[in-house]
Amino acid sequence: MTDASFTPRVFSGIQPSGGLTLGNYLGAMKRFVTMQDEGKFETIYCMVDLHAITVWQDPAVLRDNTRELCAFFIAAGIDPEKSILFNQSQVPEHTQLAWIFNCVARMGWMKRMTQWKDKAGKNAENASLGLFGYPALMAADILVYHATHVPVGDDQKQHLELTRDIAMKFNHDFGVEFFPVTEPVIEGPATRVMSLRDGSRKMSKSDPSDMSRINMSDDADAIAQKFRKARTDPEPLPFEMEGLTDRPEARNLVDLYAALSGRTLPEVMAEVGGKPFSEFKPMLADLAVEVISPISSEMRRLAKDTAEIDRVLAKGAERARAVAAPVVKRTYEIVGMVG
Repeated sequence: MTDASFTPRVFSGIQPSGGLTLGNYLGAMKRFVTMQDEGKFETIYCMVDLHAITVWQDPAVLRDNTRELCAFFIAAGIDPEKSILFNQSQVPEHTQLAWIFNCVARMGWMKRMTQWKDKAGKNAENASLGLFGYPALMAADILVYHATHVPVGDDQKQHLELTRDIAMKFNHDFGVEFFPVTEPVIEGPATRVMSLRDGSRKMSKSDPSDMSRINMSDDADAIAQKFRKARTDPEPLPFEMEGLTDRPEARNLVDLYAALSGRTLPEVMAEVGGKPFSEFKPMLADLAVEVISPISSEMRRLAKDTAEIDRVLAKGAERARAVAAPVVKRTYEIVGMVG
């Protein structure tokens, strides 16, 4: 393996924490499918179940959520023959490299992680060591495949910066150019999907109101009803983007229409500008049903065939290990491990 030769490769993962929403589709999965189909990169997608257990998980629920998430990947358009699709715990190279990175990363780096502060809060002394070391495992997830690009949202940008820091420090410490300095793939419109009841808050599975979100398990009637009842304001839609300033609900629905239709925001504004919400919301509801309902139906069908899901994951893990094992082997050689 030539240390400085990096195949254009994308890696990304999603936690199998259940409660999949439209935010998961537009914020991640839709872009994953696009990157797969464009053919510019090798694409590797993962259910990061090791990250999930940094907080307590019911074992049976974790297994179900992992299979459901795999079904979602496939139903949304990820082809297990075109992309490598697997769950993290079946590829031990992730944790092998994570330990090396635990010894490269600094305590101060970890303490500055915003997610650590948010999740541990005032109860940091009782938080798991795994939660504290989460970013080093995330760096290993990426770099064990020499991934050159990672699609990131706002909540993961800091972790990718840490991944870059770890790669650079490793390379510097050992005088090599072995790990790539991974580049972010910046997201497009509506990748941060907001609540249908409060446009200033992110759409969340934990919101007590089911009307605040589109669940990927919702049927066509539920999808349509939620969009038709989404909170708006009394003014018609503007013709220019500037007119959406300080109108979070309106901006959210326009963003969703753009993302679901695959069009730019200026194109959407040219079409819907001047329309009252009584006209626009049914348009959005019909579009959402057209796009989301087939995915939801296929996901439910696939999730019932657990044997097939397990077969897909096992085959994906085998393919993932074929890429990861040589990287770990070379890392051990660089560090000075014998064997």
